[in-house]
Amino acid sequence: MIHDNRHFVSPIVFSRSISFFLAALGLAACGGYQTRSKLIETAKAPEVYQICRSMFENGNYERATQCYKRFTGRFPLGERAELAQLDLAYAQSKLGDSDEALATVNRFIKTYPTHTNSDYAYYLRGLVNIERQNNLVERLVPEDKPSHDQTTNKQAFLDFGEMLKRFPESEYAPDARLRMVALRTQLAEAEMRVARYYFRRQAYIGAIARAKNVIESYQQTEHSHEALDLMAQSYRALGQEELAADAEKVLKLNAPDHKARNSKRRWWQFGN
Repeated sequence: MIHDNRHFVSPIVFSRSISFFLAALGLAACGGYQTRSKLIETAKAPEVYQICRSMFENGNYERATQCYKRFTGRFPLGERAELAQLDLAYAQSKLGDSDEALATVNRFIKTYPTHTNSDYAYYLRGLVNIERQNNLVERLVPEDKPSHDQTTNKQAFLDFGEMLKRFPESEYAPDARLRMVALRTQLAEAEMRVARYYFRRQAYIGAIARAKNVIESYQQTEHSHEALDLMAQSYRALGQEELAADAEKVLKLNAPDHKARNSKRRWWQFGN
């Protein structure tokens, strides 16, 4: 499920006319999912959409998913059908069907490239990709988690970046920026865990390569200082004192308060 502090939904919600309100009251009076199911198959688009929307807003994502799929099957055209795709993608992700959610939101972006809710679509795609990453981690045994593939987190970072590039004034922009900061830190940490792994196993060339990537790609994170430190120690272990001294010089210039570890047993040798 999407891990959010807020419940993000489609920004456009149709106004509810008196007839819709009375229809909703009628549903409550008649009661039961069977009544709603019958209306989903027989009612007109506005009423069916409102039924789906009610399920969605009440957090009944399984039934909302079924309802939206039937709604778009019966009424594939129109603004309601377009918005239904966004709610459907969100509901699918909340159910843990992140691959289905990604397919749905990608279809929306491809089909409606100039839609007024495109900012939300790109933002939602970022959320879905974060969820795909979370689902991947949950399938791994604990000791494999530090070095798991970060492809979907990287894609989420690109999704938020694309949204900010296209829609810098979007209402979702502030949250997207915060998520990009968190993702950058997470990606740097994942890369450093691999670098530490290589260092512990005396694969110093691999450790240097990973540390360089952190410095080049994630220099705005605190992990870049650790990367310089680990790089210096790796060069020294390879007998390349000049390169080690260069790395330490850069570290001192950029992080004078960072304390390099010079003990015989390095701090990263104790674990991930």
